[in-house]
Amino acid sequence: MADYDQLNDDIRYLGAVLGDIIREQEGTETFDRVENARSLAFDIARGNKDMSALVDMFRDIDPRKANPVIRAFCTFALMTNLVEDLHDEGSRIAHLDAGLPAPDSTLDATWRKLIDSKVTAEQVRDVLPRMEVAPVLTAHPTETRRRTVFDAQKHITELMVQRHQLLEGPDTARTQSRLAAIDRDIRRRMTILWQTALIRVARPRIEDEIEVGLRYYKLSLLHEIPALNAHVSQQLREMYGQSLPDRAVLRPGSWIGGDHDGNPYVSAETLRYAVNRAAHTVLKYYEQELTALEHELSISDRISEVTVDLVSLATRGHNDVPSRVDEPYRRAVHGMRGRMRNTMATLLGSDLVEGTWHEEHEPYTSPEEFAADLHTIDASLRLSHDDIIAEDRLAQLRAAVSSFGFHLYSMDLRQNSESYEDALQELFAVAHVCPDYRELGEEEKIELLLSELRSPRPLVPQGYTGYSEPVQREIEIFREAARAVERFGQRMIPHCIISMAESVSDILEPMVLLKEAGLITADGDHPRGGVDVIPLFETIADLQGGADILRQLWDLPLYRNYLDQCGDVQEVMLGYSDSNKDGGYFAANWALYDGEVSIVEACREYGIKLRLFHGRGGVVGRGGGPSYEAILAQPEGAVDGSVRITEQGEIISAKYGSRETARRNLEALVSATLEASLLEVEQLDNAERAQTIMAEIAELSQEKYAALAHEDPGFIPYFTQSTPLQEIGSLNIGSRPSSRKQTRSIEDLRAIPWVLSWSQSRVMLPGWYGVGTALRQWVDDGNPEERLAELRELFEVWPFFRSVLSNMAQVMAKAELSIARLYAELIDDREVAERIHTQLLEEFALTKEMLSSITGHEELLADNPELARSVRSRYPYLLPLNVIQVEMMRRYRAGDESPKVSLGIQLTMNGLATALRNSG
Repeated sequence: MADYDQLNDDIRYLGAVLGDIIREQEGTETFDRVENARSLAFDIARGNKDMSALVDMFRDIDPRKANPVIRAFCTFALMTNLVEDLHDEGSRIAHLDAGLPAPDSTLDATWRKLIDSKVTAEQVRDVLPRMEVAPVLTAHPTETRRRTVFDAQKHITELMVQRHQLLEGPDTARTQSRLAAIDRDIRRRMTILWQTALIRVARPRIEDEIEVGLRYYKLSLLHEIPALNAHVSQQLREMYGQSLPDRAVLRPGSWIGGDHDGNPYVSAETLRYAVNRAAHTVLKYYEQELTALEHELSISDRISEVTVDLVSLATRGHNDVPSRVDEPYRRAVHGMRGRMRNTMATLLGSDLVEGTWHEEHEPYTSPEEFAADLHTIDASLRLSHDDIIAEDRLAQLRAAVSSFGFHLYSMDLRQNSESYEDALQELFAVAHVCPDYRELGEEEKIELLLSELRSPRPLVPQGYTGYSEPVQREIEIFREAARAVERFGQRMIPHCIISMAESVSDILEPMVLLKEAGLITADGDHPRGGVDVIPLFETIADLQGGADILRQLWDLPLYRNYLDQCGDVQEVMLGYSDSNKDGGYFAANWALYDGEVSIVEACREYGIKLRLFHGRGGVVGRGGGPSYEAILAQPEGAVDGSVRITEQGEIISAKYGSRETARRNLEALVSATLEASLLEVEQLDNAERAQTIMAEIAELSQEKYAALAHEDPGFIPYFTQSTPLQEIGSLNIGSRPSSRKQTRSIEDLRAIPWVLSWSQSRVMLPGWYGVGTALRQWVDDGNPEERLAELRELFEVWPFFRSVLSNMAQVMAKAELSIARLYAELIDDREVAERIHTQLLEEFALTKEMLSSITGHEELLADNPELARSVRSRYPYLLPLNVIQVEMMRRYRAGDESPKVSLGIQLTMNGLATALRNSG
């Protein structure tokens, strides 16, 4: 049976199980309504019926009758995701079983490329010390599914794997009996899922979002990050010599609990909760692994030789049970387990540790001390030729300590520059340093900030709490960050990000707050500290001017000295979302690329090493798309061994919901980073001409986008009324407000609601609008045949251009403007609705036409058959969710705020986000 047939069979099988459960649990009427909606949606997808039939079906429906239908299609979306992931993994295994060459984005393929390209040990030795690949998990309003839902998916996946194995084997009576048992268990699990609320009704707290983020460590990352780090280290040392350093390349991060940009609910308490829960997660993991290791290492010193250091470690283990007198490894690990338990009690509180036996053991003072004990065990095992034992659980635990320390992940602090300025305005005024800091010119601000950074005098009086609530909260967050560093080490809080950084003073301002908290120590022009201060360039203008801002910053001896003692690495964050809102898809992508080129040149000029942090969302409009291709599409020198990248939304569960998918996606990040750092990726014969072409197209695209988004007076009403933007802000979706300010300005709107709104209405505007017009105008502004040939060649040889068009094709494939018309009917001004919807239709058609002319593909996803299959199979199941969402929004805006209507909107949002998989 072909793989596609098997996938369809699995979807039909789980769909039938779900249908039986709906009939049993909800009754025949609901089952018939779901089936009629499904059948009608398929007829619409085939072109046999008009959308109006489905609209009529749900017009004025009682929400109590609509919500089971929504739940049915939401659950089916979950099952479809499950089946596709299962089959993707099956295809990967079949590929390996067939002995075919490793595909791109895998480390096996990368090792081959490095060898084929004759990369030298010296090149690897130069890059490896600064290698850092950091997936940084962030919160997301549509990713609020409960743990029960994840557990049900996990169990059903495992049962489906068992079912496949039985169906592929001999058909015996025992096989049939086991299949019946599996069918019953799948039905039981899905019944539990059906009876479980898919989302929480109350607004999720930040603590809830922190727990969701930590869930992925338990599901996959605690195992896969250390395993991959160990593999990379071992493989590189085998390929290029044992003299290479043994270090963790993957170093995860988080924003959840430390990102207070526009989120008044983030406080010192939430930051403390986030770091404590992270530390508890990893320390508990270490204790569990030590327990398993103690059981495993039954080696007797009457049989096997051990080192003096191991004997000493065993003696300190305080385990004098007679039966263990000849088992030094067990006695040693027992003591380590006691120390780890006491470490947990010391750092996090004794109430988290059961019993008191650990109190006779000293807590570890650092992860390095713990790692040294593990090394003692490793060295002793290797002395007696027990390498095979040392390289299993013990090696995994050693790699985990190198990867996670006692902190698990690095917590980023992030706040916008305006808030930092507000804080210093008040601090300087209260301290009688400057009555009105905000009114100073830029040079005066810099001079004042440098003066404060040189001075050891505290700016905040000890014990003074008379500041306004936002400023006091800011101070307390930095103080809590200092306490976290003191307890868990510098890697717990190594980054401070400034959103909307537009000047040198914007970057210096948080340094003053860091100094006040003790995270930076004043010493004249040579301040000391371990926190990287990271400007986030977000708008197109800021991206274009970023390199000049950095040059001005590096010209300040104080800052240059601070950077030097931080390893001479300047981290810069690039904002994909606000630049997209600002100038549209193509202009934003080119501004990012061109800005990176300028920053790379500035770094070379000043002899500074660069680490870029990509603020990518799940969707193309927020920098999303395949990570491997995105990293390789960076300009030469922009990667240079390290990449940090945000992971958010439904993308997190899709990438890290299981160990198999986590391994693949982590490998893709590491593979791309190695290749971009060590291989020649760009193959442009005339880079200057290529960049001129992109700049011209970007300008044309921005003009087209601005004419609609910034200049057309009907655009704001169209956007706010034809998308669920209002509902996102009022229905307790996510812990963060939808806007930075109480405003209807696009500039102040947060990126997630901006993109989520357009994706829910199926316009997907941030991922394509303006590109078709720009390409057509540029081609027609010269010899059309020659210019089209130029674009075709660039698509073939330039990863940047290929990635931009490929990602655009992906998002356009998920757009559906016939559905968008339903949302446009919610607009009060019918002239605005018809005019702008017509513009969207025309631009979409033109963009699709130009894309086909350049790529040579008639279909949008001709080069991605797996995604084409997924979009095609999902389309009919999305229609009822969209239609019901429009109906519920219509009622909600008419004043019906009953719980069932609100819940219906929330459920449709979650279901569409789940089905589209990267919608926000």
